[in-house]
Amino acid sequence: MLRNTLLALAVGFASAAAFAADSPSPVNAQATKFDAELARKTGADANGMRRYVLVILKTGPTRVPDGAKRDAMFAGHFANMERLAKEGKLALAGPFAKDPDGWRGLFVFAVDSIDEAKALTATDPVVVNGEMVAEYHAWYGSAATMLIPELHEKLQAPPAKE
Repeated sequence: MLRNTLLALAVGFASAAAFAADSPSPVNAQATKFDAELARKTGADANGMRRYVLVILKTGPTRVPDGAKRDAMFAGHFANMERLAKEGKLALAGPFAKDPDGWRGLFVFAVDSIDEAKALTATDPVVVNGEMVAEYHAWYGSAATMLIPELHEKLQAPPAKE
């Protein structure tokens, strides 16, 4: 139950955040017009939705010990997520709070099949090294989720100067 609640909240918040960014005020909601270009850009169907694959990353069988190898693995993990987001394949990613069931993070891939998501997940160093394992679920959600990477860049402060 907790697992389903967390999952619903994470995906719901993500979709709401992407939608809210360009939402009109309630007063102007009736005046909103269909944006064909935005629908095309996000891969929306006639309902404003699209297919995704939700990936739950869980603690794997092999904890990589603290040190340079672990640091490099996680640096590769973040670089891989950035690459996939820039390619338009990764719509959303993030960690879970410490979870007794071993849930570590999630990916929402903008792909049509679980096989495609498996191929993308297999490029991640945390999976390659056994630090995490993946669980896959087909998901039909708001195409506005595709706007999250673009919006995130606008919210992320530039690195501090040394």
